[in-house]
Order: sequence, then C-alpha cells, then structure tokens
Amino acid sequence: MARVTVQDAVDKIGNRFDLVLVSSKRARQLATQGKDPMVDWDNDKPTVVALREIEEGLVNRGNVDRLGQVVEDDMGYAE
Repeated sequence: MARVTVQDAVDKIGNRFDLVLVSSKRARQLATQGKDPMVDWDNDKPTVVALREIEEGLVNRGNVDRLGQVVEDDMGYAE
C-alpha cells in the first residue's frame, strides 16, 4: 500500500483546496487521458501518482492544464 504524506503536497501547492483541484485534475489525466506519469508508477493508483508528482514539484497550479493538452507538431499531427 502506498503511503503519501499530504502535508508535503499542501506545502508545494499552498492550501488543501487547491491541492484537491490540482491532484484530481492530474489523476484524471493519468487515468483516462493516457498521459505518462513523471514519477515511477509502482502499481499505485493515479491519485497517489499525482500526489507524488506534486510533492516532487513536477506538477503545480501553473502547469497542470498544460500537461493535459495534446501537443501538435508543425504539420498539425498530435504527438
């Protein structure tokens, strides 16, 4: 079972309310949109992976939306 200290993630985001918004948005990207995790998955649930990404400073309020966008190359094809 994964152990996640939420306080570390709260310190990175600023408050618990924003943490819920950012972590749920990132977990949804991982679970249903096929986005690649930026930390080891280790057979954890998407919410745990999202919290670990936040704790490590890889995901925050400013970049969570950008991480979920489809990147297109110069010819308009999704990468």
